[in-house]
Amino acid sequence: MEKTVAMKQHTEVRRAQLTVFVVDDDPAIRDSISLSLSLRGYHISQFASAEDFLDAFDPAWMGCVIADIRMPGMSGLELQSALATRGSKLPVVIITGHGDVKSARAAFRGSAIDFLEKPFDDEHLISAIETAFEYELGRMNTMASKAKREAMLSSLSPREREVMTYLTKGLHAKEIGEQLGISHRTVEVHKAHIMEKMGVRSVIDIVRLSEGVAE
Repeated sequence: MEKTVAMKQHTEVRRAQLTVFVVDDDPAIRDSISLSLSLRGYHISQFASAEDFLDAFDPAWMGCVIADIRMPGMSGLELQSALATRGSKLPVVIITGHGDVKSARAAFRGSAIDFLEKPFDDEHLISAIETAFEYELGRMNTMASKAKREAMLSSLSPREREVMTYLTKGLHAKEIGEQLGISHRTVEVHKAHIMEKMGVRSVIDIVRLSEGVAE
């Protein structure tokens, strides 16, 4: 039962779970972007300032941020920096009506997905969002897969972990038994339990999963 619950907590992240967070002080721009994107099926959340976004920010949020570079108070670039400081990996798309090389370079140094000048073509914005979503899905699913492997590993007993360690070193049941002072039949029982708990069919799969946990 505990294993089933653990597996459900680390399911694959899907595109429908992602949100586009639109941060712009101009309500007309916010509404225009939000309407255009919502008509294309995107889930949208609007904020009138970087400060409002950060006040509401939840580390569990998934998707991407579209932020205007010039806003009263904190700028889009400062928001990008603040998110990085908080350890957030949410991809950011910077938009601006006052594009310049210096700002663009600063945005890309901060790992912005794109830097779009107003008025921009909807297709360019969609392309930037899709790039951001591809990055986000890859990142989140890598995290989910690692968490799933770690949950499976934590389900092993101390003796099963010992046996798994020797299995990943290429030792056979008789050799493992000699190392642990137990019979090779007991080793085979532990091996069967390990494979069942880890959801694998071979020692190679055990090695693959153990390497993934160690990454």
